[in-house]
Amino acid sequence: MTQPTPPGAGLNLRGAVDLGALAARNSRREEVARRAAADPAAAQQASPFVVDVTEESFTEVVQSSVQFPVVLDLWAEGYDTGAEVLAQLADEFGGRFLLGRIDAQAEPALAQSLVQSLQARAVPLVAAIVKGQPLPLFTGAYPSAEEARPLLEEVLRVAEANGVTGRVPGEAVPAAGEPEAPPLPPLHAEAQAAAEAGDYDTAAAAWQKALAADPRDSAATEGLARVGVLRRVRGVDLGQARAAAAAAPDDVAAQLVVADLDLVGGHVEDAFDRLLRIVQRTAGEDRDAARSHLLELFTVVGTSDPRVVKARAALTRALF
Repeated sequence: MTQPTPPGAGLNLRGAVDLGALAARNSRREEVARRAAADPAAAQQASPFVVDVTEESFTEVVQSSVQFPVVLDLWAEGYDTGAEVLAQLADEFGGRFLLGRIDAQAEPALAQSLVQSLQARAVPLVAAIVKGQPLPLFTGAYPSAEEARPLLEEVLRVAEANGVTGRVPGEAVPAAGEPEAPPLPPLHAEAQAAAEAGDYDTAAAAWQKALAADPRDSAATEGLARVGVLRRVRGVDLGQARAAAAAAPDDVAAQLVVADLDLVGGHVEDAFDRLLRIVQRTAGEDRDAARSHLLELFTVVGTSDPRVVKARAALTRALF
């Protein structure tokens, strides 16, 4: 499991002060403030899970990534078509991550440092921050909600694997005419609360009870698979596990451990490829173990995820 890193240690955001850029920044900030003052209704409906980030607040926002994941959206006027998707998803996820929006024209020095640090070439630039460490997500254009949702879910898996399971304070405000989401079933709520607290045994027990009550409960199936992976990697030393797997490529159990670690570390395709290679070169119990493990990881990632679709086709070819 990734070792904790001081917040901001993964971002190199130092640079010289540009007085011209400072003047432009102040002018842009004044313009933004005038627009906000002209539309107070929009300010009242602002999401608690979306904040505007400035040079002054940047450090504080990054430091909060030890409590919950932060998704930074560096945008520029004229290049922000589709940006509302991220804000909508921030509300949909209910505070499981904080969306920090950086106006590149109002914060040119911060924008330049962020672009250089992440070696990006275009805006919008969107990256997740977990314990101060950046995880680039996409640049150049905003994805659709269907494309962005799996990326954000993967960020949450990485965060959870690193003990970052808090929520942003606040509640989403439903849009006009939009019904509030129904409350979670009691066992689902119990399982999710336990998982967020790092009590994976209790979470697994709650999901198992939910499945016993309704074997068709897909949310419980996915939840049980997810905490199963987290229980298996709890306390496992990443370096030692990788060394053991490299030293014994035919030790299926050692390979399964690394596949789990790859998954929670965000290396989904690496996890799938490792297990597919075992299926391709083994038979009997070893093959069955790898196949079953791979199917469980498919459930964790989501059966509609393109990486799962691709790996499932490869599994079918390997088996038949």
